[in-house]
Amino acid sequence: MRNRKVYLAGGCFWGMEELFRVRKGIVATDVGYLGGDNDFPTYKNHPGHAEVIEITFNEEETSYKNILDYFFCIHDPTTIDRQGNDRGSSYRSALFFQNEEEKEMALEMIALVNKSNKWDGEVVTTLEPFTKFWLAEPEHQDYLLRNPNGYTCHFERFATFL
Repeated sequence: MRNRKVYLAGGCFWGMEELFRVRKGIVATDVGYLGGDNDFPTYKNHPGHAEVIEITFNEEETSYKNILDYFFCIHDPTTIDRQGNDRGSSYRSALFFQNEEEKEMALEMIALVNKSNKWDGEVVTTLEPFTKFWLAEPEHQDYLLRNPNGYTCHFERFATFL
């Protein structure tokens, strides 16, 4: 079994984690911060960081492309620094690529999503180089699993873009 990690930001990390953690081929999910200005960010102090989900997946059961497809189905990639009621750069739509292959696949997926015209606007998801993933506090991990009535703005809006 070959496991691989991917880093996605699509608004509040709680909702993203809840939807991804039950998908076929997903081995583990963790939430945290990436792409910001300070070391050791916290929920109350993460300037410039996006709320990110780290997904560990089995490449024999799913693919990076399938994960990207689902990502664009469960959040609105056409809003800048906003998902639902959440506003600010922490809630931006971003893909943190670890190599040129991931970057190219992300660009292809963005083009496919734009071509579909399923969203009212163009995709504004940023492509940012992976730097360091900072694990969020324990109370944020599996938050909606532990708090099933907690807030989320994520849901399946489309079945697929593929």
